[in-house]
Amino acid sequence: MRAIRIHQYGGTETLQLNQIDTPKINTDDILIKVKSSSINPVDWKIREGYLKDFIPYQMPVTLGFDVSGVVSEVGSEVTDFKVGDEVFSRPDISRDGAYADYIAVKADEVAFKSPKLSFEQAAALPLAGITAWQCLVDVGQLQAGQRVLIHAGAGGVGHLAIQIAKAKGATVIATASTANQELLTQFGADQAVDYTKGSLLEQIEPVDLVIDTIGGEVQSNSWALLKAGGMLVSIVDQPSEELAKQHNAKAAFVFIESSSRILRELNKLVEKDQLLPFIEHRFSLEQIADAHLQSQTGRTRGKIIIKVS
Repeated sequence: MRAIRIHQYGGTETLQLNQIDTPKINTDDILIKVKSSSINPVDWKIREGYLKDFIPYQMPVTLGFDVSGVVSEVGSEVTDFKVGDEVFSRPDISRDGAYADYIAVKADEVAFKSPKLSFEQAAALPLAGITAWQCLVDVGQLQAGQRVLIHAGAGGVGHLAIQIAKAKGATVIATASTANQELLTQFGADQAVDYTKGSLLEQIEPVDLVIDTIGGEVQSNSWALLKAGGMLVSIVDQPSEELAKQHNAKAAFVFIESSSRILRELNKLVEKDQLLPFIEHRFSLEQIADAHLQSQTGRTRGKIIIKVS
């Protein structure tokens, strides 16, 4: 089969199209014929070696940690899936990924694809959607009637977080550049905030929950936007417990874990027409380097999709 592999850490020149054997599955795996994958920042951070101490890969490795496709084979212990099922997953990041014609995935990391989703849309949902859900629901404990601030609301995680928060009955404030203000409203934000137009403190009333997808100065400035007892959840930098105490707030950091449970919850929102991924760019498997470069601009709205078959 075809697979995009890296044999060493480095720039986009390390992404090589190779012909390799189709994966052998374990008894608790399913083999998925890949229809689509997507690009997430973790892909190029792994490629460049930023996470090599955290995830010690044996080279060569195939990246791509979103997948949608059709079940091609099931392990002997698998009872929930059969050949021909349409599925999607955020597979284990320590195994070979979905920049390939086939991927072996543990069955408990997989969910059935909603008929309302195309394969491209389904591939756009797992990693970013699970991240948004964990931040808002599992960790943030978001309740109906609360106010939540979502930074970078036009981005991969942000645009899904807006929709999930609205589905949970929250009032949603989201930030983006001037060019993306209308997009925030389309995703359902109650208040679209242009971060280029002065202090956020002057534009935003206190909130119960902040979802930080940027880190650095944005995170530091967000503490003052929280109500007493509020929470800041980051997916970028571990928030300061000291600053949290100073602002009578709570701090949390989320590093995504695979979850078929959350995939099923996301499916429910899709079925209710409350959630739909936005795709701005589509690339073929052979264009993977261009897709990585697009992600590295930090300016992508919604998701970048890799069409495999």
